Amino acid sequence: MPDIPQKDIARRSKDYSIQGYILSLAELVYLLVFLLLFQGLGFSARLAKFSTSITFHNSLSLLIYLFWLTIIYYLVGFPLFLYHSFIRERRFGLSGQKLSAWLKDQLKSLFIMYLVAGISLEVFYYFLRLTPVYWWLIVSFFWILLNLLMARIAPQVIIPLFFKCSKLEHGVLRERIVKLAAKMGVKIVDVFEIDFSKKTYKANAAFVGLGSSQKVLLADTLKEKFSDYEVEVIVAHEFAHYLRGHLLKLIVINSCTAIVCFYLIYRTSFWFFSFYNLTIF
Repeated sequence: MPDIPQKDIARRSKDYSIQGYILSLAELVYLLVFLLLFQGLGFSARLAKFSTSITFHNSLSLLIYLFWLTIIYYLVGFPLFLYHSFIRERRFGLSGQKLSAWLKDQLKSLFIMYLVAGISLEVFYYFLRLTPVYWWLIVSFFWILLNLLMARIAPQVIIPLFFKCSKLEHGVLRERIVKLAAKMGVKIVDVFEIDFSKKTYKANAAFVGLGSSQKVLLADTLKEKFSDYEVEVIVAHEFAHYLRGHLLKLIVINSCTAIVCFYLIYRTSFWFFSFYNLTIF
């Protein structure tokens, strides 16, 4: 990581955070505008017609539609995504990742997004046809269960797709973390190290998973830049989030938000379908 004068660290950190907030908001605005224009300008109807011309099977035509929608959405917004997670990271001296490696990660992310969206939309339309009045409630609970499942399998399935994970070698640091977990009453499967340095110079630690999948993840950059005592303090902070029920509170908040959002979609769907002269896919 390039050397940065101490006096500039606070200013650069603030600039980095502000840019992150602005770019995240820009991506949200882009998503909403893209979907509205894609529908309003008739591109959605054309893509739906194209999808049904390939197959009349509702589920398959929906997946074809979603595939091309995902590709178009990503290509149109590519400059924004490129700057947010690649150019910006390099400008602030936080990454040395090659463009080819970044693009590979983007493809993996797109595949996961397509897979989750595909399953979600299939379930959405199934219950929309099955029970036009109560679909929003059933889909809300499905969405909650899907998010819990993703949190459960992320340490075993999702994270290894992007990082190489290996058990932390037996030594002083691992022993300190295991003892800390026992002392704080936190059950962990093990302590793992991930190769953050191949993608970023940032240092991080996390306590991830649910139930029997709970584990501690340490970035290799964290081990290199901080003492064992400092790493232990950081891990203790992560354990404290768990013990104070922050994860549970976040799950409850997200669940309530999902129910409210799907209910609002239900209440406005008749107007939306009528305005655009739509029928169920």
